[in-house]
Amino acid sequence: MNTILVTNEVSKDFGTFKALDKISLEIPKNSIYGLLGPNGAGKTTLIRIINQITYPDSGTVYFDGEKLKPEHIALIGYLPEERGLYKSMKVGEQVLYLAQLKGLTKTEAKKRLKYWFDRLDIGDWWNKKIQELSKGMAQKIQFIVTVLHEPKLLIFDEPFSGFDPINANLIKDEIIHLKEKGASIIFSTHRMESVEELCEHIALIHKAEKILDGKLSDIKRAYKNNSFHIGMTTTKGEELLKEISEKFSLSASHYNQIEAQLNITVQMHSEDSSELLTYLSSKANVNRFEEKIPSVSEIFIQTVQSKGKS
Repeated sequence: MNTILVTNEVSKDFGTFKALDKISLEIPKNSIYGLLGPNGAGKTTLIRIINQITYPDSGTVYFDGEKLKPEHIALIGYLPEERGLYKSMKVGEQVLYLAQLKGLTKTEAKKRLKYWFDRLDIGDWWNKKIQELSKGMAQKIQFIVTVLHEPKLLIFDEPFSGFDPINANLIKDEIIHLKEKGASIIFSTHRMESVEELCEHIALIHKAEKILDGKLSDIKRAYKNNSFHIGMTTTKGEELLKEISEKFSLSASHYNQIEAQLNITVQMHSEDSSELLTYLSSKANVNRFEEKIPSVSEIFIQTVQSKGKS
C-alpha cells in the first residue's frame, strides 16, 4: 500500500496511565481515513504525536516514507477539536499572520485567502474580530487556516463541531474536494454518519489499543450476519411465513404486516437467497429484498462492547 503515514507500535504513558499501547497504523495516500474510538481511547494523544506536540515513549512514526522529523510539520495541516484563534484580532490580520507562519509569502497568502473567502462566501468577514463571530463562523476561519498551505496530510478532529447542517454539509463537500485534489486526510469524529459518507478506511482505538482497522467495505462484509430484509405485497402473510418456515427452515426474526404489505427479516446464507427470492416472487409481489449491511455505528458499539467483555 502506498502510504502517507505509518505508525509502528507507538506507545505513550502519562505516569501510570497508558494512553497508547503499541499502535500500528498505515494511512494510505489520497484517502480519507477515519480514526475512531470512545472518549479517552487515545486518539488525541496519537494525533498530538503525529503533529510532534508530544513524542512517543516507544515506536516510530514514518511520514511519506521517512522517519517523522520537524520539517514535516510544514506538510501537515491540523484542525484540533479545541480551536485556537485570537479573539481580539481582526479576521484578515489573523489569517494573514497564520498563513505566513506556515511559510507563505504575504502575496501568495492573500491570493489563496481570496480564493477561500470567495469559495465559502465570507468575503465581508475580513475586518470583523473573531469575538464577533459565532462558533460556526469562527470554525470556517479555522478550517481555512488549516488547509491554506495545501499540506500533504490533513488531520481533522471533529471538523463539524459548531456547524448547522447546511454548513456541515458545505465543509464535508470541501473535505471531499481536497481529497480529490490529492490530499490525504485523517478524520476523527463521533459522528458515525459522517464516517459512512466520507471514509474509505477506518481504525478503532479503545483503551489505548487498536481493536479494529482496515478498508471500511471489507470490515462491513466481515461483520455481516446473513440477515436479509424482505418486503412483499400479499394478503396471505401468515400462510406465506408458514410455507417459508417449512420449505427453507427459516423463521422470521422480525415480522409485521400493515394491510397488504408484509415485512420480514430472516437469517440465511447468501448463496441460498436467490432460491428464496425466486420462490417468494412466485407467491407475492416482492418490492424489497436486501442483505442487511451493518452500519459503522453498529460495528463501533459491537466491537467496543465485545472488547469490554473480553
